Amino acid sequence: MRRLPLIAAILVAAVLAPVATSADRMWTGFHDDPMFRFDPDRASELDKATATNNASILRTLVTWANVAPTKPANASNPFDPAYKLDDLDEFVRNAQARNAEVLITIWGTPKWANGGKTPNFLPTSMSSFQNFTKALASRYSGRYAGYPFVRFYGIWNESNLGLFLSPQFNSAGKIVSPAAYAKLAAAGIAGLKAGNPKAQVAIGETSSNGRNKPKAGATDSVRPGTFAEGVAKANKKLKFDAWAHHPYPVPVNQKPTQKVMWPNVALSSLPQFETSIDKWFGRKNIPVWITEYGNETKPGEPAGVTESQQSSYLTQAIAIAKKDPRVPMFVWFVMRDSTGSLWQSGVYRKTGGSKPAQSRFAAAAAPLSPVNGKLSVKGGTKNPAVTVYLRSFCVNNPIGTPVGLTSRTTLGKKLVAVSQSQHNLAIDCTVAYRVTGLTVAKGKTYTVTVDANTADSANTRRTITIVGT
Repeated sequence: MRRLPLIAAILVAAVLAPVATSADRMWTGFHDDPMFRFDPDRASELDKATATNNASILRTLVTWANVAPTKPANASNPFDPAYKLDDLDEFVRNAQARNAEVLITIWGTPKWANGGKTPNFLPTSMSSFQNFTKALASRYSGRYAGYPFVRFYGIWNESNLGLFLSPQFNSAGKIVSPAAYAKLAAAGIAGLKAGNPKAQVAIGETSSNGRNKPKAGATDSVRPGTFAEGVAKANKKLKFDAWAHHPYPVPVNQKPTQKVMWPNVALSSLPQFETSIDKWFGRKNIPVWITEYGNETKPGEPAGVTESQQSSYLTQAIAIAKKDPRVPMFVWFVMRDSTGSLWQSGVYRKTGGSKPAQSRFAAAAAPLSPVNGKLSVKGGTKNPAVTVYLRSFCVNNPIGTPVGLTSRTTLGKKLVAVSQSQHNLAIDCTVAYRVTGLTVAKGKTYTVTVDANTADSANTRRTITIVGT
């Protein structure tokens, strides 16, 4: 007799679409392409990121120019032979096998799409970018066996810097990059949502610092607040899910509590930035993803901080992000110092030894994982709905696989509800579920313990917290 499958992991739907409790749960992880995608020992490095350091998300940069060095015959086809995606395929499979979500940030125009210019110049036709993003999101939509569902995407990298987006100014010195980026963002959002309607898309990916005017001998840059306001003026109706930002300290030896002149945006000025982007786009509670942050250490970076300081600053930075209900994501750049990375901000040295910050990161990330979710539910609600996260089950189980779950709900030490049911594995590796038998009381906090398996997946236990409001 086939045994009733039970659940693997739990994630509250509200964590994916941030709510007031998001400060208690936050996707926390690393961006480290040299170690996670290209290092010969990348599998063990990914084990270290997830098992040792409790990373729940892994960010990667996808350079369009490298993926499509020649023009595809059918650019919206996710399997057009022009696309070079083998290493990315392996990365998303490896992440899924380790229960980690993936954030893909797309940037870098191929020469065939921008008249032979460098990757920091935008395409001459935005439809070429829209077709590429559609192909990418389709490939990782969960519709194709062996190609895992990718939930999070970002459009361009540090779009307020000339290094990544040029020009920032016209010949008269007027800021032009926000309006140009708004067109790119619109095309990218349309393509990603067409390829995968469940994709969560962030725009901006802005650097923390800029000048707002050209300076001879320096990279052109626009301050992030100015840039975001300009994007909104160009297209207030952009349908993005979050604004992504990189609130690095400038210079690199500064603390996470550093105060900066607005409209530059550090960690300390996120509240002002959040209020402003709401106003500019005419929306409420726009989430802000922190998709890069880090402190470089000496001696690799002579102007950096000591390893002891890095450990202290990492703790402070995550604590600041955790306190902010608008921040559902925090990505540290990078996990390990390496010859492939220009930054020396890893929590491991080049030799592989741990810096003091490594244990701090692991300790901070563990309780923040949205896999063990938390949500607020109105008092009086019967059988509250949650979304059950089953990322690793998608490794060995096709979409639609029967998934059974048994949950035990307690109030303190008192058992208040037990339920058992069966559902089908959704395309995004989740299951919609109601905690049967529970009526939520205002002011009470419940613990729901869920065990799970399928015919091909071992039993796993996760915990979800429900707070009556």
